[in-house]
Amino acid sequence: MALVVVNYPTVSRDDYDWMQSIRAEHDELYYGVADPHFTFVFPVFGFDREPFLEHVRERARGVEEIPFACRCATVVKDATNEYTHVFLVPDEGHSGIVKLHDRLYGGPLSPHLRLDIPFIPHVAVANSTDATACKRLADGLNREGFEVEGSVDALDAASYEHNRVTTIERVPLGGP
Repeated sequence: MALVVVNYPTVSRDDYDWMQSIRAEHDELYYGVADPHFTFVFPVFGFDREPFLEHVRERARGVEEIPFACRCATVVKDATNEYTHVFLVPDEGHSGIVKLHDRLYGGPLSPHLRLDIPFIPHVAVANSTDATACKRLADGLNREGFEVEGSVDALDAASYEHNRVTTIERVPLGGP
């Protein structure tokens, strides 16, 4: 079992449904694995559950809610397989998400940080082994002009096994 940290952003029902409709048609890898989310800590293996949860709780303390707005879809080649992805990337909230990601990878998680690939804050909505199809989709979304506004107000410390992300504990941001 791997442990992960994600955020299921607080968004309007219309925005959630819009993202899910794209994912239902274009996300063959992760639709049904987890709802639309930002990933803060990618799968970590061999880490005991309770110290992981305590680390997430400690790192969430004092961090304010992060408002965000995604208005751009971008295409990213996966570094670990043959897939290409379409990401909704935040214009607003980008730096807050990056800083929280970096905060979570401090301390005992620091050996697990991948420095060979960039961290791009995103909500993934599509993937394919056909990079051109991903580019067409991203271009179409960008031509339409969209805006997904919301907030990152909690972290979900979760398990990832059997192709499913399951929340172990939802950790609110903030607090003393």
